[in-house]
Amino acid sequence: MILLDTHTLIWLDEGNDRLGKKALKKIDESLKASKLFVATISYWEIAMLIEKERIEMSIPLEIWRNNLVSNGLQEIPLSASIAIQSAQLESFHGDPADRIITATALSTNAMLCTADKKLLNWEQSLSVLNAKN
Repeated sequence: MILLDTHTLIWLDEGNDRLGKKALKKIDESLKASKLFVATISYWEIAMLIEKERIEMSIPLEIWRNNLVSNGLQEIPLSASIAIQSAQLESFHGDPADRIITATALSTNAMLCTADKKLLNWEQSLSVLNAKN
């Protein structure tokens, strides 16, 4: 089971070459096995990036999301236990979206696919896949 970090989801959809071959292969395998996930907080994060004009989308975000789901991407909603766990992560930086995505991965025993060095180097029990490899 793979949980995509927000930037990894965007890279995957764009066909961005920053997404490494090894990561892309594992993502494709997970999608075919119905084990590719995104935390719903990623849509909030993307909406905020659009609002701040840091990214652009050619279609409305809701249609983009529906297309991803119809192609097999599964969503993990924010639950109370994930919210609580996200606030209790030890030695973790303050970004709320990263906290929630990390807590989602931990609570579901998912491998987090990310290129975020802070997440890749976090010295806890998070299973990670470097999106650039």
